Amino acid sequence: MALLTVRTAAQRLGVGYSTLKQWIYGGQVRTTTTAGGHHRIADTEVERLIARSNPAAPPVARAASPVGLIVALSGRNRLRGFVDEVRIDGLMGQVRLRIGDQTLTAMITADAIEELKLRRGDSAVAIIKSTEVMVARETDAPPARKVRTRRRRTR
Repeated sequence: MALLTVRTAAQRLGVGYSTLKQWIYGGQVRTTTTAGGHHRIADTEVERLIARSNPAAPPVARAASPVGLIVALSGRNRLRGFVDEVRIDGLMGQVRLRIGDQTLTAMITADAIEELKLRRGDSAVAIIKSTEVMVARETDAPPARKVRTRRRRTR
């Protein structure tokens, strides 16, 4: 079980540092306190906050699971997680994702790792199809465009 700083946990949850501190003080987030009085949050607690779908939950429950934009992909089994380790050796690379309390390891090309700019701590999606595992990164959906409508003049 990895313990995260409040700042790191806030980044993963997609909320501000001060917001997360307020949730901690309000008792909505379970933490461990260090000898120096600093809060540490278990990665399982962060996963719990992301997965929580209770409508009465703090805003993180609804806004924290980042929804990215993949135009089309045939792989239906998508597992969201965080990059735990990246190793590159020659043409191939190994990416280890932490998905909840599970670990998934994928072997992909070094070029793919460079193109995806995968680094430890990044969020990523493992896409599983048959015997293959593909790793993808998502971007935020572009803002909706305003559509102008013309009014017809009536006589």
